[in-house]
Amino acid sequence: MKPFDVLLDETDLPPLDLPTELARVVGGELGFAEESVYANFVATLDGVVAVPSLPRSNELVAGDNDADRFLMGVLRALADVVLVGAGVLRESPKSTWRAEQIYPPAAEAYAELRRSLGLPEAPEIAVLCGWGHVDPVHPVLRGRALVLTSDRGAARLDGRLPTSAAVVSLGRPLRFTGDTIVAALRARGHRRILSEAGPHTFGTLLKAQVIDELFLTSSPLLAGDAGPGSRLRLVEAADLLPPVAGRLTSLRRHGDHLFSRYALTRP
Repeated sequence: MKPFDVLLDETDLPPLDLPTELARVVGGELGFAEESVYANFVATLDGVVAVPSLPRSNELVAGDNDADRFLMGVLRALADVVLVGAGVLRESPKSTWRAEQIYPPAAEAYAELRRSLGLPEAPEIAVLCGWGHVDPVHPVLRGRALVLTSDRGAARLDGRLPTSAAVVSLGRPLRFTGDTIVAALRARGHRRILSEAGPHTFGTLLKAQVIDELFLTSSPLLAGDAGPGSRLRLVEAADLLPPVAGRLTSLRRHGDHLFSRYALTRP
């Protein structure tokens, strides 16, 4: 893959020692905090991140772009844990959320990066599901998997999941606050938390002011709107006033796609 064009890089975080191939494509250094909660999304020019009526709509939104997949792999390779929601799990019946799965040509470079950081072969995958409606044969549950659920959800899942999957109850409520979610992951020793959950969970995390950074890919597409509920935007069902502010710290280009990085400021 040809390198990204670096248009702006004002990240003041300590640079990572990237493997040669990753550094070549990224286009230089990549600064990253040792402890952070960061989210990754791809959105169309009019702000759409998902189309509920279409299976695997994230691929449509991304424009089937290798550069987006490459960067997603880098972000996964850096993570101790990847957080996904029940909806994302249903929409991705074969995904394991591992770096090498999303962009196989860089598999060895991703693995080298994890080894250099002293990380396990793959991040733990945390599935957020209040009701416990999780497909027990989903392939992600056969690896290092964690289901964050309610007391009711834990009772529903008791004895139904592979032994490789752990179930942690976050209490009686079926909906969780962002700080409760992050605290549960921190309790398992996770320092770098990547959220690949959908816009509802992202809104929950933003409302709790626990997101440090947003990586946002802008694809050169327009998705329009077919009526209420037909499209999902970056943040759903969360009142963020006074607004969360983002400081643009990095901007890269690859073809017609733009890759922006924002440090988020708490209100």
